[in-house]
Amino acid sequence: MRDSADSYDPAFGRVRRARGKRQQKFYQPHDDEATYVKRAWELERLAGADANDATDGLPEGDRWSTWDQSTPMGRGPKPYPKWLVTELAAIDYELGVLKAGKEADVFLVRRGVPGTDRSCLLAAKRYRDARHRQFHRDAGYLEGRRTRDTRETRAAANRTAFGRQAIASQWANAEFNALVQLYNARVPVPYPVQILGTEILLEFIGDADGTGAPRLAETRPGSAELASLWSQLVEAVATLASAGFAHGDLSPYNLLVHHGRLVMIDLPQVVDVISHPSGRSFLDRDAKNVATWFARAGHPDADPEVLARLLAEEARLTLADARENLPTIASVQLSTCSRCYRFSLVEHPAAELSVDDSAQLGEHRSQPDHIA
Repeated sequence: MRDSADSYDPAFGRVRRARGKRQQKFYQPHDDEATYVKRAWELERLAGADANDATDGLPEGDRWSTWDQSTPMGRGPKPYPKWLVTELAAIDYELGVLKAGKEADVFLVRRGVPGTDRSCLLAAKRYRDARHRQFHRDAGYLEGRRTRDTRETRAAANRTAFGRQAIASQWANAEFNALVQLYNARVPVPYPVQILGTEILLEFIGDADGTGAPRLAETRPGSAELASLWSQLVEAVATLASAGFAHGDLSPYNLLVHHGRLVMIDLPQVVDVISHPSGRSFLDRDAKNVATWFARAGHPDADPEVLARLLAEEARLTLADARENLPTIASVQLSTCSRCYRFSLVEHPAAELSVDDSAQLGEHRSQPDHIA
């Protein structure tokens, strides 16, 4: 062997010079041939993975508008309201926390275009991570909900880590889809702006200065306002039942009052009363919770039993009850002039009630008079 950096290669009969330690093989930018150069530290490095994220160049807590990140099915119904900012140059400014719930937190967000007067207030409802949720008795609400992905269904049933995260997504998607349907049916609910992952952006119910509307339980309305709120409530829950849904957790704390207008919120646990085996019980509980509050507030027409029977009739569940020999059923009279429900309890002995008579109880559903 030769005592040098060079070595003799018998296959080619020549001396092969060894590569120096300080010479390395590099590919220069825009060059197809390899060259031997020293390491060029001054060359431009590639940008990091988070260089162009949603908060690039913005203060902590703010972000660029996420409108373009939602799919067309993940946006609210068209036509979009005029107050809604859909420009991609808009920025979402987080202003604070509106409400901390059992399964989600609600934040106040102002979406505006810098340098213009285009802005709107939104309520960002962000469902918590599965490890930080305080609502664990959700099995009764999840009954009847199925997904096409059988892996998610099994994981949700077994409450695995992936299953709990899938449940959080189910809650968000269930609420957004219900809000879209109810908004199209003109139920008084906030306009669903968009959904992205487990975050739902909703219309903010409140004043322009960011003051949220009070809950019904926090108000002390007079007799005239109380009667107006009761009429709005009956029309809202009846329309909800006619669409085949029950709120599932309706109470004076899930109803907002904004300048005399009643708005229904918090619908992640919405229940399909047809597919759910306990759909009737959810209707009865919703009716009892709200009618009891109005009765205690002094409204003379607030009767939990009558309201529960009205909701059952709107959901077409009274025919099954009549076959179970219930003593009485409720009939409903619609007042088209006042656009509110006037209902009275009419006694019908179960023995004298025929199937044809029972079927006639749901005929008024085909009339669109109760929809504004």
